[in-house]
Amino acid sequence: QAQLVESGGGLVQAGGSLRLSCAASGRTFSGYAMGWFRQTSGNEREFVAAVSVNGRFTSYADSAKGRFTIARDNAKNTVFLEMNTLKPEDTAVYYCAAATTGGIYYRPRAPSEYDVWGQGTQVTVSS
Repeated sequence: QAQLVESGGGLVQAGGSLRLSCAASGRTFSGYAMGWFRQTSGNEREFVAAVSVNGRFTSYADSAKGRFTIARDNAKNTVFLEMNTLKPEDTAVYYCAAATTGGIYYRPRAPSEYDVWGQGTQVTVSS
């Protein structure tokens, strides 16, 4: 089974940018739809963005549209989340996840559709 490791989190001022990376182990990374979620203490995990297996199709939460970009490099088994114009309300632990079933257009929004999760990386946006 694939393992996922996130990196790139940190502390940034409002209006700044961060680029999160998620490195996947395993040979079948290119067969997984990939997603980014975030979670704050006491709240449920929230969908941020997802990308299809070939990278051509993406989905975003309304809060992420126009500011965040999800992309993947299947040759490097890595998925990225470029976050711009960050706001204090973006502060959360960010998780990447892999959905190991689904077709070429598949990019689910529900956490229950994902089979493998990383350990998370903290993003803190100061005002």
